[in-house]
Amino acid sequence: MPKRYWWIIITYVIAQLSSFIGLPILFLLGFGRSDAIAIWSILSFTIATIVILRLLKPDMTEPELRGERSSKGKIVLWSILGVFLALFAQGIAATIETQVFGIPAGSENTMDLMNVARESPLFILLPVVFAPITEEIIFRKVIFGQMYKRFNFLLAVLVSSLVFGAFHMDFKHMLVYFSMGVVFAFLYVRTKSIITPIVAHMAMNSFVVISQLFYSEEDIRRMQEQLQTIVTGGLF
Repeated sequence: MPKRYWWIIITYVIAQLSSFIGLPILFLLGFGRSDAIAIWSILSFTIATIVILRLLKPDMTEPELRGERSSKGKIVLWSILGVFLALFAQGIAATIETQVFGIPAGSENTMDLMNVARESPLFILLPVVFAPITEEIIFRKVIFGQMYKRFNFLLAVLVSSLVFGAFHMDFKHMLVYFSMGVVFAFLYVRTKSIITPIVAHMAMNSFVVISQLFYSEEDIRRMQEQLQTIVTGGLF
């Protein structure tokens, strides 16, 4: 793996862990919890994204995966289709979690993030812009891409999607994150461009964020249960 990829991973990890230092500083300066989380998250990931993109500059002239990159039109098409594929995969995964493993619908992690977003709208930039860019570069281009070049799709997608889920620290819903990782890896291989899963990831997160901003936690849980009932009826 190129040395710059290790620096990309290190940059991402530092951005994730930097809150242990940054948040206490902002608390001491008088910021409330939500504002402190929003400000530090955007600051740290803005810097991380700039550094990561700078480190990726040599890749701009190199082929990303085996085969020819898709045309701009196909990249746009698969980016749009990818949103529906990701949402469908999430629905299937959530249904399996509920029906097979008895895991309650809805993610407390997502709920907590949305509560921060409601109190400090600046935070919305994290899931809509910075998270899709950094996560797709780390988990698809670097981890999946490097494994795919040496092994096969199955092993590469298995490892990268498991790591992707683990980094979200929401292990009860590991299957949901894993399913998303599979879809985004498929989009990457299908178009040979990391732009495709980035755009699909951005669009999916935007849809989730916007929809949840206008509903209470109780409304969201009720809709999730109704969706799972529909999906279950179609599957079983």
